[in-house]
Amino acid sequence: MAIKPERLEALLESMVNIYSPTGKELEVTQFVTQYLRNAGFRPELLEVETDRENVVVMPPGEEPSVCFTGHLDTVAASDYQNYEFYSEGEELFGLGTSDMKGGCAAMIEAFQAYFEDTGELPPACLALVVGEEELGDGTEALLEEYQFSWAVVGEPTSLIPCFEHYGYIEAKLTTRGTRMHASQAAEGVNAVHAMLSALLKLTDYLQSERSDVIFNIRDVLSARSGFVVPDYCEAWLDLHLPPQYPAGTMIYEVEEFVRALFPNEDIEELLSFVTIRSGYALPEKGPFPETLRRIYPAQGREWRTSRFPSDSDAIIFWDHGVRPVILGPGSLEKAHREDESVERRQVVEAALMYYDLLRAL
Repeated sequence: MAIKPERLEALLESMVNIYSPTGKELEVTQFVTQYLRNAGFRPELLEVETDRENVVVMPPGEEPSVCFTGHLDTVAASDYQNYEFYSEGEELFGLGTSDMKGGCAAMIEAFQAYFEDTGELPPACLALVVGEEELGDGTEALLEEYQFSWAVVGEPTSLIPCFEHYGYIEAKLTTRGTRMHASQAAEGVNAVHAMLSALLKLTDYLQSERSDVIFNIRDVLSARSGFVVPDYCEAWLDLHLPPQYPAGTMIYEVEEFVRALFPNEDIEELLSFVTIRSGYALPEKGPFPETLRRIYPAQGREWRTSRFPSDSDAIIFWDHGVRPVILGPGSLEKAHREDESVERRQVVEAALMYYDLLRAL
């Protein structure tokens, strides 16, 4: 087998042991750059901002039609003393193992194995980007420089290719009240109480009327001023929409619902939409999907596809005219957890799948 599992796991361990939350990716990009140079590649560093760079490997000559891409940043560790790599049986643990240093390591191994096996650079781009967990600024910078027809995005899908992607709306809800002594709370309006009441009603509405929309209350923050009734509260909300659901329709529904809850207040001061991304659905047709389809039975795997129910850089590729297929080791169920993990077997199989896809190109 061209893929070297022990080398792959050692690479993943090194990457996970480098703490790289969004905005602090410098050390991991330096490590990956040197690793690729030692493997015989000439990686390009594409600046996103000071001390934040994407790592890009391009074949010589014309720009390739396919980009293999993954993000090197992670969410912040819930416990900074316990984020590092360790294994238990066939499970590999550590921050980023599933989302998505496992996918990045598998792509690097596939490119390295191809180069060793053929003596040539793979006929595709490898783009290891920063910033995915927040703004997606790494992928935006990449697509300002390069254009591709297809992208393989190594987000965790349990190696099930996703040709459909949920849309995403990030909203901020703000409530206000009357600041006064805490003992006089019954006399005024408590901004936190108003917020909690609104969130409960909005959640009940979405669960009963829009059960296919995934709704998450991410943060609730209030004015912290000691022994007083809070006069300010804000909440950040995530809404993940099925691909066919128009983002504009969801925005209108939420606006109308909030307006009905607070009929005497300015809706623009109450509610703002910070991020709006529509989903997409790609047909499983054409040379590239057919090439990918042929790899599955060759590896003894059943061909079936799915939807990706979260936000990701794939939406940015889509917005730039690139057709993204999301395919990687790990699962969203295990991502962003204190005990985040990925199966060792899946990381190896992902590398083999990427390798076979490079050979088929």
